[in-house]
Amino acid sequence: MPDTIIASPVPKQPDVQKPRLWMPERVLFTPASLAEPWGQQILSRVQALNLPIEELPRNRLSGLRGKDERDTYSIAKRTLAVVTAPPSAFKLSPIPPSADWQFHLAEGCPAHCQYCYLAGSLQGPPVIRVFANLPQILSNLAAYEQPGTATSFEVSCYTDPLGIEHLTGSLAECIRYFGTRRDSHLRWVTKFDGVSGLLDLPHNNQTRCRVSVNAESISRRLEGGTASVKARLQALRRLALPRARGGGGYPVGVVIAPIMPIEDWSLLYSQLFDAISEALDFDCDLTFELISHRFTPGSKQVLLDWYPNTGLDMDESTRSVKRNKFGGTKYVYDLETMKTLRHFFEREIGRRFPQARILYWT
Repeated sequence: MPDTIIASPVPKQPDVQKPRLWMPERVLFTPASLAEPWGQQILSRVQALNLPIEELPRNRLSGLRGKDERDTYSIAKRTLAVVTAPPSAFKLSPIPPSADWQFHLAEGCPAHCQYCYLAGSLQGPPVIRVFANLPQILSNLAAYEQPGTATSFEVSCYTDPLGIEHLTGSLAECIRYFGTRRDSHLRWVTKFDGVSGLLDLPHNNQTRCRVSVNAESISRRLEGGTASVKARLQALRRLALPRARGGGGYPVGVVIAPIMPIEDWSLLYSQLFDAISEALDFDCDLTFELISHRFTPGSKQVLLDWYPNTGLDMDESTRSVKRNKFGGTKYVYDLETMKTLRHFFEREIGRRFPQARILYWT
């Protein structure tokens, strides 16, 4: 009788699905972008994907406006423009509470979130502009480092860097750069899931990868063009798993945003925490960022132009007014609602993820 062979337990591996990839219908290159080596690298990537390419005669974008704001939005959101970052991009701004400084590898996002944070923040049609002078952008960061302290840089304020990574390779280049730094680290966040090309990079724990998630019903209704919440969490799992288990070994984070007290919100967000717990069922370096929904008068008007049939609640009469030091106005939830939401999220995170850090509530 042959010996019985007992198989060794196989570690649970992430459920890898085909990622959600945005493919533009037009890719525009300015002359200045094509003069940059990184612009040529982006050109090669786009050519390999057989996307339609237009080389512009001048260093300006035109022909992106439609018959109305909704039509302009549609044209712009199907367009990738490869340009060079202007001189103003090299003067960095602080971005509390997310990070010490923000810098940009692109402006504009391929997703269709009906609460879009960029509404009203960027000028002109919301075309996705990618910067071809990335090496210069990265070399400029050293001037903002504080020797001997951990200076943080956020790269996803004006774009979703993973949503365009298959077209640019720019996020991987940023991760490689920060992997060589001792006094600074990179932070980025996404609603996409194509992380395979990031797993083997020499990040040296200097990059924190985060996914933005929400209750399933909110995500399905308001986050068009993105990966599903399940796919995002599986991508986060792959990023966080140790290299020995086929992952990237990165520090990771979960951004829950925008938090909304919709009907049955505590049940729906409990189900979200169940999904996070299932995806991150191992020890890892984990943070949480908690952001409640808010809007400005300007962003509300832009969003209604882009999404005239939105179901997003932007009723000023049910909100409190919050003013910043520059006189700007935001509409936020009332104090009692904010207290109730914050208590729930902090309690659930403390109970389920005792080793995790909550970076901020806003």
